[in-house]
This record gives sequence, structure tokens and C-alpha cells, in this order.
Amino acid sequence: MVSTKAKTGIGMAGRVFQQIQRVIDDTGGQSGTTIRVLQQAQGLVGYLPPPVLKTISRDLKIPLSEVYGIVSFYSFFTMVPKGKYVIQVCMGTSCYVKGGQRIIDTLKKDIRLEPGGITPDGKFSLETVRCLGCCGLSPVIAIGDDVHRKVKPSELKSILSSYR
Repeated sequence: MVSTKAKTGIGMAGRVFQQIQRVIDDTGGQSGTTIRVLQQAQGLVGYLPPPVLKTISRDLKIPLSEVYGIVSFYSFFTMVPKGKYVIQVCMGTSCYVKGGQRIIDTLKKDIRLEPGGITPDGKFSLETVRCLGCCGLSPVIAIGDDVHRKVKPSELKSILSSYR
């Protein structure tokens, strides 16, 4: 049996670049579309690796330094892969005082996950955030749209197992 890649001559990466090209073409060369193109590209790839940024720079005819400037300025953009589930540990004052650092320490020790890192299986990545706005429920972690409140380090394995 011949693989789809062999039939079309285009691998998954090629298809992604074709989709990004369609996003760029849909902007019609209008100014101010860079953020929208970057958001859609990140949605397709999961992050913004250098080849994607170079393609966007070239095809939108804007300097690569400007593209990097936008990506590094806005916190919702990332140039590194993230896990299927992003664990955000609140390190705001209330969460920190009530055990936020112990949560980080437990994740480092038990699943060998450092802030900014990703598990080898690609399931989880870890971020620290300044505040999740749930101070009365501290310490808090968010995984996707789920907010886990009054988290104890001993509960982390159970919480994470529900995402496997």
C-alpha cells in the first residue's frame, strides 16, 4: 500500500505550511493582520517554530525582527512546544503563601516537570503564572479550562491522572 505522503508528495509539515499560506492569502495583504496570522498559525502547529515565523515574515513582507517582536511581546504566543495539557500553577501572593511553591516542587520531583518544560510523552507542560484571579481558593492550578482549587501536593498525581 502506498502512503498518502508518497501519493501526494506532501508530508504533514507541507500540509501545515499550505494551511498557513491559505491564512496569509486570506488576509489580502491588509496591514494589521500579523497577529491574526500568528494566532491561526499557532493554532495549526501548536507553537511558532522559526520556519513558520520566517514564512510569515516573507509572505507578509514584514521584517523577521518585527514578527519576533510581536511573538515575544504577547504572552499568548509561544515559540516552544507545549504539552497536550498545560498546567498553570498560580504564584500570586495568596497562592504562593498557601503552597504554590510546594506544588511546583512536587511536580519537579514526582513527574520531572520543570516550569517551561514538557513531559517526554508530550502530555503535560508547566507554566507559572502571576495570578489566576482565584485568591480565595488558593493555592490554585489551571489545566486547560479546569481550575483546581485548594490543591495539596499530595493530590497532584490524582488530578493529573484524570487527564491521561
